[in-house]
Amino acid sequence: MFKQEGSRLIREYDSEQLWIEPWGENALRVRISCDIVRDDDWALLPAPKVQAAINWDRDAASIVNGKIKAEITKEGQITFYNQKGEVLLREYKNTYQLKYAGHELRAHPGSSDYQVTLRLESDPQEKLFGMGQYQQPFLNLKGCQLELTHRNSQTSVPFVLSSLGYGFLWHNPAVGRVNFNLNITEWSAPSAKQLDYWITAGDTPAEIEESYALATGTVPVMPEYGTGFWQCKLRYQTQAELLEVAREYKRRELPISVIVVDFFHWTNQGDWKFDPEYWPDPEGMVKELREMGIELMVSVWPTVQTESENYQEMIEKGYLVRSDRGVRTQFNFLGQCSIFDATHPEARQFLWKVIRTNYYDKGIRIFWLDEAEPEFTVYDHDIYRYHLGSSQQVANLYPSQYSRTFYEGMQASGQSNIMNLVRAAWAGSQRYGALAWSGDIASNFETLRIQVRAGLNMSIAGIPWWTTDIGGFHGGNPDDPGFRECLIRWFQYGVFCPVFRLHGDRDHGGKDHAGKPLGTSGGGICPSGADNEIWSYGEEAYDILKAHLFMRERLRPYIAGLMQEAHDKGTPPMRPLFYDFPKDAAAWEADDQYMFGPGLLVAPVLYAGERSRKVYLPEGAVWTNVHTGEMTAGGCTLSVEAPLEQIPVFIRDGAELPVVPA
Repeated sequence: MFKQEGSRLIREYDSEQLWIEPWGENALRVRISCDIVRDDDWALLPAPKVQAAINWDRDAASIVNGKIKAEITKEGQITFYNQKGEVLLREYKNTYQLKYAGHELRAHPGSSDYQVTLRLESDPQEKLFGMGQYQQPFLNLKGCQLELTHRNSQTSVPFVLSSLGYGFLWHNPAVGRVNFNLNITEWSAPSAKQLDYWITAGDTPAEIEESYALATGTVPVMPEYGTGFWQCKLRYQTQAELLEVAREYKRRELPISVIVVDFFHWTNQGDWKFDPEYWPDPEGMVKELREMGIELMVSVWPTVQTESENYQEMIEKGYLVRSDRGVRTQFNFLGQCSIFDATHPEARQFLWKVIRTNYYDKGIRIFWLDEAEPEFTVYDHDIYRYHLGSSQQVANLYPSQYSRTFYEGMQASGQSNIMNLVRAAWAGSQRYGALAWSGDIASNFETLRIQVRAGLNMSIAGIPWWTTDIGGFHGGNPDDPGFRECLIRWFQYGVFCPVFRLHGDRDHGGKDHAGKPLGTSGGGICPSGADNEIWSYGEEAYDILKAHLFMRERLRPYIAGLMQEAHDKGTPPMRPLFYDFPKDAAAWEADDQYMFGPGLLVAPVLYAGERSRKVYLPEGAVWTNVHTGEMTAGGCTLSVEAPLEQIPVFIRDGAELPVVPA
């Protein structure tokens, strides 16, 4: 029933094989199969050689790897303990009344596929964090039900960190669901080959996060320009318009590091090249921008229009996602499109060859990988099929492989410090230079409040490079005083995000002449939003936004240090208070303020008309209000003034950080 192969503990019963083995320090990987146990490397890197202590008799077996121990009963129930002997997780017990086990693989008749379920006992007092980005108002996910799939503004990264002292990765890219109920935690996928997960134990959240980063990879070193200000809007329609905006920033002596060419600068979707009518000299544009100290980012979509010059070759070679039934059109936006299959190694090489010729060789070194979920017109995953298998079984892997396409191509071209903006991510995406953003969100305070929680959970899920569209994407009239206030507060928050990027489809407010399509084909067919530069919102807003541009600029050396730590250890630059203050119970409750690195506590203003707010200062440190210089011992809540021109920020223990001018 029990046996050992090297450092692997195996339980065999009937057709079921259960493997538990060390996978990094203080960590175990569990795989359960009713066929051959598979070595899928979805997110986990190869495990370093670790010796584990394994023991068994006829009634039970155990395996110990550092601070984590797993025990299996002869009936197959698994329990995980920390080094103190405290229970971290325990499978639900199979009883003769209920007749279902903690783990279950239910075969689909006539196939090698299974419906897989993992049921775990739940501690009602436990707090859970991570899991990626969901548009809901909770930081603590206990009690939440989460869909395990990507959508525009929803990113599923199935790693969860527990207040009990463990981290858990559902190592399965299948479309599924998790319920963090008070009475039971249940992970499930309707279609998979096996059950596969990874668990680690640690004494602090930082130790758990670093163990997870070691197992799945860390981000590259962020390029220097990444820490500055990124200017973007929907959409600069011509090369001349974009260059004039860049020149205006320089005329005003405003700091700017990146400017963006958004979608439909191309001829057809899937051609992946500039429309020469509107972008006649990409090399000259890149050269002029670089002379101004500005990097150019261009948008790339994975959609391939039937009219594209690449469509026929890609469909012949199997480089497009397939539809098992119905029409091949998987996305319908300004043309009928299929989707590039990022799970196909040769398709990745094909796409990069086109991108290199049409963009990279023209000097472009950063890409915006939009539509990265990928976005289907209809999310019927039982219809779609990738090179690696059914969409039901592998769909969540897509964004990491999309990022991988560009990362490996850029790396092979000799580039280091690779970074690309991407609208979705999965476990392991970070090692491919993925900078995730929160999608096409609404432009209001309610949505801003949600992004604060979403960004913190994304960081805990192991994606340290994260940002939002400052001001939101959908709507917002630059002439509306209410939206101007929202934009200012969002911009202040953006200063203290890993990447500081202004973007949005602004409302023209009835100005019909603005942003109209310039032509009837290629890059001319799309309209544009209203102006979205920092001088677009009136003099009061301009003065405030300008001051915060320079605040970010002063902090760039500090931020570069945070990015180095993210590369070295997987430490998220922005994180909940409990990450730095795990012994402070109140820090585990705070959900609308956060640490930006070890030295800064940030409390964004999240409600219209708010001119003060409550701020909790964790115990174990002395905190200095950057605007007043007032010092306060931690372990208390203050009412802090927050006039429109200020965001509450506190420096920890006298750190010398130039948040405000000397």
